[in-house]
Order: sequence, then C-alpha cells, then structure tokens
Amino acid sequence: MDYTYTIIDSDAVSNLQLHAFLDEYGDFDCINTTTNPSDGLNDILKYTPDIVFINLNNDYSAIFLMVMEIHQYTNQLPILIGIASTKDYAYDAIKNGFFDYWLQPYNEFDIRKSLLKLKKRMPKEKAPVTLCLKSYNDFQYLNTNDILYLKADNNTTEFYMKDGTITNAFKTLKTFENALPGNFMRIHQSYIVNTTYVSRINFGKSICALKMVNEHIPFSKTYRENMDSLKNILSKNTFSSQN
Repeated sequence: MDYTYTIIDSDAVSNLQLHAFLDEYGDFDCINTTTNPSDGLNDILKYTPDIVFINLNNDYSAIFLMVMEIHQYTNQLPILIGIASTKDYAYDAIKNGFFDYWLQPYNEFDIRKSLLKLKKRMPKEKAPVTLCLKSYNDFQYLNTNDILYLKADNNTTEFYMKDGTITNAFKTLKTFENALPGNFMRIHQSYIVNTTYVSRINFGKSICALKMVNEHIPFSKTYRENMDSLKNILSKNTFSSQN
C-alpha cells in the first residue's frame, strides 16, 4: 500500500520538484495540493493523508496555528515535514512535532535519508495479493490484480474478472471493502472498483469507465469525495488537453 500525502505550498516550481523526488520511489501518492493553511487544514481533515509537506516560507504564523488546530479534530497528527529556504523556522517546527525539516534547494541525499527514516518509523502493511473466498469446504482463490470490480447483489457479491468470468461470494460488499488492497475503492452502495483499470471519470453523468470492459460503472454522491481523490491520484502523472 502507498503513502498518501498533501502539499501546502504556493510555489508551483517547488511543488513540481517535490513531486519529481517522491515519484522516484513509486509508493507515494499525492491526494491534493493547496496554497494556504486554511485549505490545507480542510484537505487534512477531508483526506487524512499519511504525510503533509508544508512550505514554511509562506504565511509562517498561520501555518503553526493550523498545526495546533489539527489537534482539536484528530487523535493523531499526520507526519509533518517542513520546507524552507533557511533554517529560521527549524526550532518552531521541532517544537510543533514536525518529523523533519527540508532546506531549499532540495538535496536529493537528505531527502532519501528522510524518506527511508519515515518508512522505518511507519511501515506499510502489504495487503494480500490473493483473496480466498470460503464457502463451507469450498475454497476459491482470486488474484486481486485480475479483479475489475465488485458488484453487490442482495446479500451476495459478484466479482467481475478481467478474463470475462464472474465469481459469486455469499457475503456482502461491505465484507470486502476493507479487506482488499488499497487500489480498490468504494464508489457506490453497490460497487467497488479496481482503480488500476479506471480509464475515464465523467462527473456530469456520475459514471466511470474501466479498461477491458464496455461498461460504465455508476458512482453516487455519497462517494463523491472518493472520486475526487481518485481523480487527483490519476491526474498526478498526466497532462491535460481541454476542448
């Protein structure tokens, strides 16, 4: 499973450099980027990221007020990493529980050491690649990479596989929601999709398309935040062309 992060920084160039460093590791997913502490706090409460990168050069006093405010709404702070062009804010960052403090311009070696230290402190559990469906003395094993989506059917769940087959399990969709790897996302009362196969999101029609199947999967207003998060993740390494 990946580490999720947000960035609070009004400097677009700094953001791009940070994305580039983190992309090299392959297990860091950016949920969103904001330019001020107020929007940053909203992101933290909305998405509960693992890590928050904060540029301390911008609105310094408001940033530390935001950090203090997080304590009012959450039981556990995300990992906070401060970014600054000088060491002026390092003492206050340490006092406020920041995990690390990165100087600009970025030093690749220092970042690598910091991220390795972070992974050691907060190891991610690897979700099982294979899912076992048990029914009495019948055990069926599904490779989760081959699952396109799950669909609720009363008190059973249908697994739609990329080879075109459908497998039934006599359990509710909720049973599998937290058991599946992180690339699976609930988007509707009746659907969980493998986000690896999402090829299109249409917010106007509230549908998404999946690779390999000629079918549109609906998503509901209840799970709109999940779709917003998915859009941000999928857009991270893409460029846009608007008509």
